[in-house]
Amino acid sequence: MMRDMAKQKKAAKKTSTSAPTPFSDALRVDPGTDLAAIDPRSTPGFEGDKDAGKEALEALTEPVSELQERLFAESRAGGTRSILLVVQGMDTSGKGGIMRHAVGAVDPQGVAITSFKAPSAQEQKHPFLWRIRNALPDPGMIGVFDRSHYEDVLIVRVHDLVPRAQWARRYGQINTFEQSVVDDDTTIIKVMLHISKDEQKARLTERLDRPDKHWKFNPGDIDERERWEDYQEAYQAVIDKCSTDVAPWYVVPADRKWFARLAVMNLLHEHLAALDPQWPKADFDVEEQKGRLEKS
Repeated sequence: MMRDMAKQKKAAKKTSTSAPTPFSDALRVDPGTDLAAIDPRSTPGFEGDKDAGKEALEALTEPVSELQERLFAESRAGGTRSILLVVQGMDTSGKGGIMRHAVGAVDPQGVAITSFKAPSAQEQKHPFLWRIRNALPDPGMIGVFDRSHYEDVLIVRVHDLVPRAQWARRYGQINTFEQSVVDDDTTIIKVMLHISKDEQKARLTERLDRPDKHWKFNPGDIDERERWEDYQEAYQAVIDKCSTDVAPWYVVPADRKWFARLAVMNLLHEHLAALDPQWPKADFDVEEQKGRLEKS
């Protein structure tokens, strides 16, 4: 009996180490998932330490770059597919680091980053999704939204910038919009960088303590911090109402910057690999062109 138990343990260990959980499974949240129950210092889908995480991130650069180039090349032959990476998070959650260390690791020619600030006077004359539609990625591109249309059910909700009945309708409008985007051959990856209140305080303190980081500090960040619980409630509503089968939310614990960057890079890699873009076939006679080149 003891021998049988030993065999079972050995088999279980082999199973657990041979097939790591994809980040897209480990980080995906469905409606009803309790955001408060997710540890911001956890590392779902990864068992290594910081050094191992940095190595893993570097190792992903080449395969992600190749997949991105294949997606871009595919579009030059008539392909219509693209990717939209949406990155949301509280102040200091690491959005800038994601742009530099994850998104920045791939060819900039195939990436279009849009940073959404407060809407301009012109944008306010249009429905809230107007400026979002104008920034959607072209075929072959990876579009990245630094903040997004979700600001219109986050900061707008927290600060009562429009009547409740108006922002409450937006969840359904967002779902309809995202369905149309997916129907147009764009894969949506929605990431919420989940940082703890204590870690945010530490990062804001560092910005105040270091003169080289003063430029990153905004006194308004403290004002927003005072509404922390309101924002957590708003993010919970976003998960409950807008994590759908076609565009699920991924909650990335962000207290460890290295893990957040690794997680987003893995999500990008897994979705690109699922698309499996192919190099387009030549629309000319390759051997004939080799002969012409040889004679030139």
